Amino acid sequence: MSDVLVRPIGDGDWGAIAELERSAYAGLGLAEEGVDALRSRAVSPETCFVVECGGVAGYVLALPYPFGRFPDLYVLEDGVFQSSNLHLHDLVVAEDRRGRGLARALLHRLAAASGSYDRVSLVSVAGSVPFWSANGYRPQPGIAVPASYGPDALYMSKAL
Repeated sequence: MSDVLVRPIGDGDWGAIAELERSAYAGLGLAEEGVDALRSRAVSPETCFVVECGGVAGYVLALPYPFGRFPDLYVLEDGVFQSSNLHLHDLVVAEDRRGRGLARALLHRLAAASGSYDRVSLVSVAGSVPFWSANGYRPQPGIAVPASYGPDALYMSKAL
């Protein structure tokens, strides 16, 4: 993995990020957020990264968000929450680059940047519960997730 670089998101990365998001979710019937919504979720630049491996091959967007809550996919974020919970809103790796440890590289970089938080939460979508469980995340029963996240969406979290 010597040709892999995880770095902060730059202004020129948003087109590639939006394309990765579109390709990851369009065939699943999940809401596409698009560039403006994705940018609005990057209110915490120190917890948002891209991974390069022959170009931008993936990204992670995480932002401070109250535990038990998550972004509305149809609404732009208009501020920053003060929270001890970091919400991992999205992690996508290009389909043709999966299996190379790129998601793990993004998660390691995010973990290194999340020292001021007590917990990381996320909404697991598209059958990804096994991946998140293997990375230490546990379901949080009783926290309902809207249909826009998909039929099998599940709120999960991990104490830091």
